[in-house]
Amino acid sequence: MMMMNGSSKVMARRLVKQLSPRLFSTTSTILTVINEPATTINVGCGGLFESRTGGSMAEWMRMPGGVGVGVRYASTLALNKDDKVVKKQTTNGDAEKIETTETAIASYWGVGPSKITKEDGTEWKWHCFRPWETYQADTSIDLKKHHAPTTFLDKIAYWTVKSLRFPTDLFFQKRYGCRAMMLETVAAVPGMVGGMLLHCKSLRRFEHSGGWIKALLEEAENERMHLMTFMEVSNPRWYERALVITVQGVFFNAYFLAYMVSPKFAHRVVGYLEEEAIHSYTEFLKELDKGNIENVPAPAIAMDYWRLPPGSTLRDVVTVVRADEAHHRDVNHFASDIHYQGRELKEAPAPIGYH
Repeated sequence: MMMMNGSSKVMARRLVKQLSPRLFSTTSTILTVINEPATTINVGCGGLFESRTGGSMAEWMRMPGGVGVGVRYASTLALNKDDKVVKKQTTNGDAEKIETTETAIASYWGVGPSKITKEDGTEWKWHCFRPWETYQADTSIDLKKHHAPTTFLDKIAYWTVKSLRFPTDLFFQKRYGCRAMMLETVAAVPGMVGGMLLHCKSLRRFEHSGGWIKALLEEAENERMHLMTFMEVSNPRWYERALVITVQGVFFNAYFLAYMVSPKFAHRVVGYLEEEAIHSYTEFLKELDKGNIENVPAPAIAMDYWRLPPGSTLRDVVTVVRADEAHHRDVNHFASDIHYQGRELKEAPAPIGYH
């Protein structure tokens, strides 16, 4: 037993001697690229026991046989805004450092953002949407289409929406920029709720959705992009932000329950909400034409998202947003009609990309 203890101590000393330069060193962290044994990337982070805001520690070690094993000491690797990526190349024992000014966020998992450029070669600046998600709005759509309420549920849906218009007009009055912002925080909820419930239904029943999950989530994302656009031209006050939180919380839960009970009623409500949105944006355009609201240049995010021509203004943005709302009106009234026919949405192909 004593011989075993002595042998264990000797082995422990040798193990510590071999690993101590790696585990207890205060030098910079090194990431070894497995495919290129002679190349390492030196990331500007502190050593294992160095305290530094925004830094993290990780090291890749090459084991015998060319197998790479990752050892994680702390959080995933992330650089500060001012950190530089430093490449270190080793040749015949001589180290040569090549510094670059490119900032990056290194990932422990090897997941990095792809670099996308526009057609003219300039870098794509938006992370919330990609070039293949952009489009040119169809502004020729009929804005005056209206679904006349005939059934009892339709009338409830219609007058529910009409009753909500009065407090909205009273609160925002002619402040159409903030009104649009408030409208979009609500309009982006139904598509997400409907898509989520259809998604769960598809999983429970092991069946396809006919594309309606994607269509409804596409609607929600489009409405959210409306909000991101109007945030560039309006500055909501603190009580308006508080109102958004309250209204969104109430509306989300109310719409969730309504969709669970009657999808045809829920989609009809959204159809009438979109009709009201068309009316609101039409009034917005009238105020712009009268000069009561300054027709400022279109925000850069709107220029890229709707592929607007150079020199576009806020009026052009409101015009394409109104066209989007008209398309959402058609989709939701169509979905409600499918349910009124006693069928499920999956039985009719979803109008993906309709907006």
